[in-house]
Amino acid sequence: QVQFVESGGGLVQPGGSLRLSCAASGFTFGSVIMGWYRQAPGKERELVARIFSAGSRTDYADSVKGRFTISRDNAKATVYLQMNSLKPEDTAVYYCNRAGGTSFAAWGRGTQVTVSS
Repeated sequence: QVQFVESGGGLVQPGGSLRLSCAASGFTFGSVIMGWYRQAPGKERELVARIFSAGSRTDYADSVKGRFTISRDNAKATVYLQMNSLKPEDTAVYYCNRAGGTSFAAWGRGTQVTVSS
């Protein structure tokens, strides 16, 4: 079955950096557009970055463009999110899932990112 295990979150000061990882299983990872999503308290889940299957194209939400970088390792079925210049408004639970068409019904537990001084 489809599974995602996100890790790498934590508490960081404004301006700091974190690198998130998501290990995927249960589907042909290398054929799927993958994305990182986030959900802040009281808000809907939003897609913040996606990467095409070969890694040749990436797209970002305007709110994170220039600060976040998504990458993937198809051999390890893992997708990463390097987050720099973090802001308090980046505080959320971060998830990964398919980002081309509909997402998989299964979601991981996510990883909490808190940006605060």
